[in-house]
Amino acid sequence: MERHKRHHKDDSKNEDDLISDLSGCVLHLILSFLNAKEAVQTCILSKRWINLWKTLPTLTLSSSNFRTQRSLEQFVYHILSLRDHSTAIHTLCLQLHYNHFMGISLYRMIIEYAFSHNVQQFRISYAIIEDLPPRFFSSHTLTSLHLSSSFLLHSGSMQIFPNFLNFPALTTLSLKYVAFRRSTSYGRCTTFHNCVDPFSAFNMLDTLIIDCCVLLDARNLCISSTKLLSLTICMYDGDPRDNFRTYFGIELYAPTVHTFNYSCGQYIPKLVGSKSVLSSIKHVNIHSSRYMGSGEKSSIIFNWLVELANIESLTINFFALTDIFLFPDLLKIKLPSLLCNLKSLKIKVFQPISIPAETVDFLLQNSRSAKVVGDVVPQLHARLPLTD
Repeated sequence: MERHKRHHKDDSKNEDDLISDLSGCVLHLILSFLNAKEAVQTCILSKRWINLWKTLPTLTLSSSNFRTQRSLEQFVYHILSLRDHSTAIHTLCLQLHYNHFMGISLYRMIIEYAFSHNVQQFRISYAIIEDLPPRFFSSHTLTSLHLSSSFLLHSGSMQIFPNFLNFPALTTLSLKYVAFRRSTSYGRCTTFHNCVDPFSAFNMLDTLIIDCCVLLDARNLCISSTKLLSLTICMYDGDPRDNFRTYFGIELYAPTVHTFNYSCGQYIPKLVGSKSVLSSIKHVNIHSSRYMGSGEKSSIIFNWLVELANIESLTINFFALTDIFLFPDLLKIKLPSLLCNLKSLKIKVFQPISIPAETVDFLLQNSRSAKVVGDVVPQLHARLPLTD
């Protein structure tokens, strides 16, 4: 019996050692999936974890995790004061919520602390841009910014994206619910005062996401970047307003763009760009959230496919595909350059539905060997190779 007890104690000690022997990098990775409140609570697990949160390079704060503003403030003051100040902050995720109030001084203090500790990735929801601390507007370490503002279209409240940001290392930029306003410099815009060019200063930018953003005093959004690889645009699906533009054209001056994702509702813009710029795009994803039955919309989508002649993969959902085929006498059109390099066609549907063979035939008229992914009519299976 005693031998069994000693053996049991040894097993328990070994189990404890398994946790204690984990490297700091592994434990930090585990903690990075938790919010700051949960990360601090892990200090009770074992001696190895007592001070581990103090050197955590990821800081995730959510106002919804606290019942009162006072409890939030107390927690933030404690965590920032007790944290190891020699440890840089790699990622700050600040999750604010419209029904959870955070004082401006606390809001600024958190962001100021992160940027003074060389933050590289910053994600913030319900941001109030005008209340951001001065240190935010210039950072030589920031590589990724995901900013979703407190912008409310129904109330006319808009957060304006600053045109004087200094982020020389920024590679990823994601913006949601922000407004763009012209600066005195027109950048690469060909339409001059009818265009806004907010991204030309980000020389290292390779990924850009624009989600439900609007223009204040221009008709076109100019996207100029020498290193941009991936561009995603989700248009706001709502009615146009008098004081800002929810629908706008796109001028593309990014010769290295490889992937273009576009999502829309009832509007799709004209795409302006040189032949060399448009020919660099290899992968296109077009998503329409509704079927509009608009001849103008079908004409624009059709022109996109003609202009994006060098794409190798096309993903298109059923609504967008249906809109294309409103183009007059479409099936009679033969274009030797239409999708001639296409290797993959993926058709997304919301429910099992048959897609007419002539629809796919038209898109593949110059690329019969392309793989087709989607729910297509049975007779198509015998003529074109399909993948699951």
